[in-house]
Amino acid sequence: MRQAAAVLLHFKGYAHCVDVYIKQCQEGAYSRNDVFEDTAVLCQRVNKQVGEVFSSPETIMAKLIQNIFENKLQNFVRDNLEESRKADAEQYLKNLYDLYTRTTTLAGKLTEFNLGTDKQTFLSKLIKNIFSSYLESYMEMEREFLRSRSAAVLQRYYESKNHQKRTLGTGGIQDLKERIRQRTNLSLGPSIDTHGETFLSQEVVVNLLQETRHAFERCHRLSDPSDLPKNAYSIFLLLVDHLCVDHMDYALEIGLAAIPSPDSKNANLYFLDVVQQANTIFHLFDKQFNDHLMPLISSSPKLTECLQKKKEVIEQMEVKLDSGIDRTLNCMLGQMKHILATEQKKTDFKPEDENNVTIQYTNACVKVCAYVMKQVERVRISMDGKNVDTVLMEFGVRFHRLILEHLQQFTYSSMGGMLAICDVAEYRRGAKEFKVPLVLQLFDTLHALCNLLVVAPDNLKQVCSGEQLTNLDRNLLHAFVQLRVDYRAARLGRHFS
Repeated sequence: MRQAAAVLLHFKGYAHCVDVYIKQCQEGAYSRNDVFEDTAVLCQRVNKQVGEVFSSPETIMAKLIQNIFENKLQNFVRDNLEESRKADAEQYLKNLYDLYTRTTTLAGKLTEFNLGTDKQTFLSKLIKNIFSSYLESYMEMEREFLRSRSAAVLQRYYESKNHQKRTLGTGGIQDLKERIRQRTNLSLGPSIDTHGETFLSQEVVVNLLQETRHAFERCHRLSDPSDLPKNAYSIFLLLVDHLCVDHMDYALEIGLAAIPSPDSKNANLYFLDVVQQANTIFHLFDKQFNDHLMPLISSSPKLTECLQKKKEVIEQMEVKLDSGIDRTLNCMLGQMKHILATEQKKTDFKPEDENNVTIQYTNACVKVCAYVMKQVERVRISMDGKNVDTVLMEFGVRFHRLILEHLQQFTYSSMGGMLAICDVAEYRRGAKEFKVPLVLQLFDTLHALCNLLVVAPDNLKQVCSGEQLTNLDRNLLHAFVQLRVDYRAARLGRHFS
C-alpha cells in the first residue's frame, strides 16, 4: 500500500484518494455515543496506519483532524447548543462549558501526533472556528443568567418569609429620623418589629456563592485570556450587588431599624444574632474571593480594583455593624438601669434596723449580675477574634460607669456601706467573666472606693492615700465620703479642705 500511495502521489487524483481514505476510515468509528472518545481512538488507530502507508503522514493526519472538527464535531456542538440556547440559559451555559472543555481536552490528546510545524496554532484555529460565534456572546449571557438567578434566589427567600422588601435609605425625613435615633434616646415613633427575624440566610448565601463559583469556572474556561480579568471582575460586581447589597446590607438596615430605644422595657436585642450571621457570611464571602476570584485577576490591574471594591463594601457594612452594636449596648444599659431603678430601695443602704440585716447582697445586684452574665455570653457567641474583647471592654466600661453613678444616688449607714461593698464585690465577680483586664481593674478601684463608706473617720486620710485610690481625683473621693450618713456629724469634709 505504501508503494501504491507513492505512485498515486504524482497524479492529479491523489488528493481525491486522500479524501476518500479520510471518509472511509471514519465509517463505523462513532459507535460509543461519545464523539470525543471515539475521535481520540480513531486518530490513534489512523496515525499508526498513515505512518505505514503515506510518505507524509503528518499531512494526512492534519487533514483527518480538520475534517473531523469541521464536520463531526461542529455538527455535534451546534446540535447540542442550539437546542438549549433559547429555551434554558443554565443548561446552555453548562453545555457550552462542557463541550468546550471536552474539545480542548481532545485537542490536548491530539498534540501527541505529528501534524506539521505548528500543531498548537492549527488545533486552536479549529476550536475557534467551532466556538467563536458562541464565545462572542458568552459573557453577556453569563451576566444575564447570574443576575436573574441571583434575583430569583433572593425573591424566593423573602417570599418564604412572607416579607415584602422595604425601601430603605431613601433619605429625607426617614433618614433624618434614623440618624437622630442612632445618636439619642428619642424613639421618634416605634421601631420595626421583626419578631426576631434576622433576614439573613446561610442557605441563600451558599446558593449565591455556588452560582457565582460556577460562573467563575465558566469564565475561566471560556474567556479570551486578555478579557479574563475584566470578565471575572464583572461577575464579582454581581456577587457584591446581590449578596452584599441586596441581602446583607438590607438585613443590616432592617436590623438597625428594629433596635429599640434604650428606655424600652424587655427589649429584644436580636441585633447580636444579625452580627453573628453577618460574621459567618463575611468568612464565606472572603473565602470565595480568595479561592475563586484571586487566581483569575492576581496578575492584572483588575486586582487593585477588586481589592478596593471589597474593602469599600466591608467597611460600609462594618460601620453599620458598629452602629448596631453600640446601640445594642445602650439598650443593655437601659435594661440594667430599669432593673436598678425598680429593684434598688433606699433602705437597702440605710436599713431601719442596723442589727437585723440578713442578706449578702441586694436583690437589684443579683438581677443585674444575672442579666450581665447572659449578655456577656451572647456577645461571645455572636462575635469572634478581637471583636469579642473590643465589645466586652466597651460593655464593661459602660457597666462600671452605670454602677458608679448608681451608687452615688444613695446615703449609706455603716451597715449599708458594708452591703454596698458586698454588692460591688458581686459586680466585680461578674466583671471577671469579661476576661478584660481594664474592666476588672475598674471594679477593683470601685470596690476600694466603697471602703470609704465604712472606714473609721480617723483612718479616712490613710485609706484615701492607699495604692488603689491615690491616683483618683480627690473630688471623686470627697463625693463618695459625702454619701455617708455621718459626713456632717463626724466633720469628714475637713479631710478634703
